Amino acid sequence: MEAAAHLGGLHPDDLPDGLVVADAGGQVVCFNAAAVRITGTPTDKALGRPLHAVLPLEDLDGRRWWQLTDPYAGLAVRTGQPERNLLLPGGREVLVSARYVRARRGGPVDRVVVSLRGTEARRRNERSHAELIATVAHELRSPLTSVKGFTATLLAKWERFTDDQKRLMLETVDADANRVTRLIAELLDISRIDSGRLEVRRQPVDMAAAVRRHVEAHTAAGQPAARFVTRIAEPLPTLWADPDKMDQVLGNLLENAVRHGEGAVTIEVAPAQTRYQSEGTAVTVSDEGPGIPEESMSRVFTRFWRGSRRGGTGLGLYIVKGIVEAHGGTISVDRSPVGGARFRFILPVGAPAFMA
Repeated sequence: MEAAAHLGGLHPDDLPDGLVVADAGGQVVCFNAAAVRITGTPTDKALGRPLHAVLPLEDLDGRRWWQLTDPYAGLAVRTGQPERNLLLPGGREVLVSARYVRARRGGPVDRVVVSLRGTEARRRNERSHAELIATVAHELRSPLTSVKGFTATLLAKWERFTDDQKRLMLETVDADANRVTRLIAELLDISRIDSGRLEVRRQPVDMAAAVRRHVEAHTAAGQPAARFVTRIAEPLPTLWADPDKMDQVLGNLLENAVRHGEGAVTIEVAPAQTRYQSEGTAVTVSDEGPGIPEESMSRVFTRFWRGSRRGGTGLGLYIVKGIVEAHGGTISVDRSPVGGARFRFILPVGAPAFMA
């Protein structure tokens, strides 16, 4: 590594990706620690050797990559190679890109700079996408089968059913259609969260009123009013947030507590300090159920995590975390004092920039 110069205090070993540099004669003059980890070749076995020998790369068809690309004797207008998937000896996959450095345009190559990256992260991403597709297909199949079955039956045998029977079938179709609509909304939210395009339309939000509204919705749906305990620490600071997305967060956390927890569901709203010691609002939702196992705490906000087998896509808490973080807030989970799950999120209360 002696020939590798420090660049503005940055050493090649500080880089997260593999870095291999060959001089004008094709001899390796830099082989950083990440390159050693990715290739399994020690630095002393790489420095001073020909680039094609240190990195005997092949494409997926078994062709030798350096013979195909020919960086030193190829066209003088080329500036490098875009990233592509190649194979190291033994069949290990690696993502490789190259840059051809010339002192003057069209001149000879002075250096070839190669970047190496492992494929583990990409494979994890591909697995995640495959899991998402499988989950969506499974969740869509059931309601769509129901919708198709009931509509086909009604169309074929409309006169044979009583009004009450027709109403029951149409109500089932309506409920299944709502289920599909919710799933599509979740998928759109995930797409926006993953791409950093989740829009937050801030307005003044009365969090206490929003909590009471969600509790009333649960009691109207048949839950006993005594099951909910609401504690509001007045006065609360004025909170600027997206009201629709706050409803989504509260609805998801309360639904989880009602469905997966037991006993009383306690919702607390109080002033709090954010992680940057600024003014904020904290909302805590806890239950008296079995709680979340310690080994699962770190996975609660990941895709497809389910607290039980009682339905759901496992996407709700992932979306909740994305919404809270899009507001500049934080969310955490632990055990409540009575043993159940306790979710707590804190949002900064600052007004939008045009109000500052």
